[in-house]
Amino acid sequence: MEIEKKDIRCLSKEQLRDFFVANGDKAFRGNQVYEWLWSKGAHSFEDMTNVSKGTRTMLETNFVINHIKVDTMQRSEDGTVKNAVRLHDGLVVESVLIPTNTRTTACVSSQVGCSLDCNFCATARLKRIRNLEPAEIYDQVIAIDKESRLYYNHPLSNIVFMGMGEPLMNYNNVLKAIEMITSPEGLGMSPKRIMVSTSGVPKMIKKLADDDVKFKLAVSLHSAIDEIRSRIMPFSENFPLADLRESLEYWYRKTKSKISYEYVVWKDINDNKASIDALVKFCKYVPCKVNLIEYNPIDDGEFQQASEESINAYIKALEASGIVVKVRRSRGKDIDAACGQLANKEA
Repeated sequence: MEIEKKDIRCLSKEQLRDFFVANGDKAFRGNQVYEWLWSKGAHSFEDMTNVSKGTRTMLETNFVINHIKVDTMQRSEDGTVKNAVRLHDGLVVESVLIPTNTRTTACVSSQVGCSLDCNFCATARLKRIRNLEPAEIYDQVIAIDKESRLYYNHPLSNIVFMGMGEPLMNYNNVLKAIEMITSPEGLGMSPKRIMVSTSGVPKMIKKLADDDVKFKLAVSLHSAIDEIRSRIMPFSENFPLADLRESLEYWYRKTKSKISYEYVVWKDINDNKASIDALVKFCKYVPCKVNLIEYNPIDDGEFQQASEESINAYIKALEASGIVVKVRRSRGKDIDAACGQLANKEA
């Protein structure tokens, strides 16, 4: 029976150095290979041109590089690029490149499917199949960085974890991926340019604060009334707003970093004065800003985009209370590339 080879990118630089010493080579060889794996993004051992053929054969015998493959790429009329990313085991996730006049943002996935059950989200219908490994998250970013350079002549400037999955339910792998993205030995990107979006898991938000992370935090709120929020996101019955509020206050005390609230306004669900008043009140607990998101309907069901009048009523009330609010229009509509509502049609 053939033993399944380990993905070499599961090894730290120190473990790689130890591997080479144990196999009669010099420790610095581990540094060389580590650089090929991360900062140079090698897809195979044959790519490692300054490593001897004998060493490459030894690596091939002992390890694999489970690199992602961009199966299909679609470009929208508005410049948005959607990647269907095939993983080594045949599963597919999606990532999106979102361009503006001043920057390009990668929207990446953290799980195949999702651990949670948000009723408005296409991904939630798939259920979680597995967590993505740190290297699989990193590879999505590398692929989008290359596309940013190719199509927009500059490197990727921002990353949002708003694709498939709940990042805080894949905590260790997401943090390891961000560690490599921000490392000088990886992409060297500033953590301030990275935003992790969660549906609101209080215990894990507190852990983020305790771990002294430097990236930004966004919360998919969608309602500041428990009954409405649990209708939208049934799992939130286990995480009432009082607990979420406490965790966010804890986050701010520890990090002094503002929260971004992601908030979709739906017709006949949260497009009323009580919902507006509740959001304004919730926003006063912790320094924050609100992103009102245009919804991309996934069917003809109960979740439909609210009217412009409803959106404007939110804007007026929030601004009157001194709360920064922006409206995020859906991008890539012609290729179904709305971040956070990604449908995995091939998995």
